[in-house]
Amino acid sequence: MDTKSVNKYYPPDFDPAKHVSLNKYRNSHPLRERARKLSQGILIIRFEMPYNIWCDGCKNHIGMGVRYNAEKKKVGNYYTTPIYRFRMKCHLCVNYIEMQTDPASCDYVIVSGAQRKEERWDMQDNEQILTTEHEEKKKLETDAMYRLEHGAVDQSKLQRAIPTLSNIQEAQSAWKDDFAINSMLRRKFREEKKVLQEEEEKDLALQTKANLSIPLVQETEEDRRLAALLKYHSLDCTCCLLRLGLWVGAASGLLGGPVLSSSLVADYSNSSSDSEVD
Repeated sequence: MDTKSVNKYYPPDFDPAKHVSLNKYRNSHPLRERARKLSQGILIIRFEMPYNIWCDGCKNHIGMGVRYNAEKKKVGNYYTTPIYRFRMKCHLCVNYIEMQTDPASCDYVIVSGAQRKEERWDMQDNEQILTTEHEEKKKLETDAMYRLEHGAVDQSKLQRAIPTLSNIQEAQSAWKDDFAINSMLRRKFREEKKVLQEEEEKDLALQTKANLSIPLVQETEEDRRLAALLKYHSLDCTCCLLRLGLWVGAASGLLGGPVLSSSLVADYSNSSSDSEVD
């Protein structure tokens, strides 16, 4: 056995003058199985789905970025730019999908086997930079008057866009200081956390005083108004507390959650204390 510095095995009958390379000696291609259809002008590549589609065979959705082993071949030219077609089998069924490049619009188009999920928009309406067509580019290079008119149109677009660009720049400048923004958010979080802790302590004290084991809902203006209208006497208060207990038990079983607010619990608790003093 004879080995070289590149750690490749060269058989004893290998003749560099005759075989030139190991690939020719083995009668194989450097790309191995990927080049099995190279005589037909087809190369096996790894193709990544450029956008979301629906397969015509199984009607399943195929997301952008899903990769396939696709057959790549040249089918034409757009001026001097080659147009390539890709043929691949759906991984969910036996349907074949064919797509090809579109150099004119810098995109991929579906030839057969699938439908595109429409998520495109008009670049001109969206005021995006459009690709310059070959004829227009040639006209800009050769026609001085057309080039002058085209420059005037660009200047007018710039003047119309300046106020919008200034507003965007001003809005972004308000968030430029990361440290100040972070400090503001943390300060706001601490204030909200303090308020929540105070409300939680208040509710816990009321639950302990009223001997309630259910959580309290957020207090509303209607609860405050109802609590302010209540009048308590010793006998009436006892009846109210009994009715309250029955109502709370029934409502908790039906609703599966809290049904009392802190203001109502506080008023009933105060009335209970007053009745004991009387």
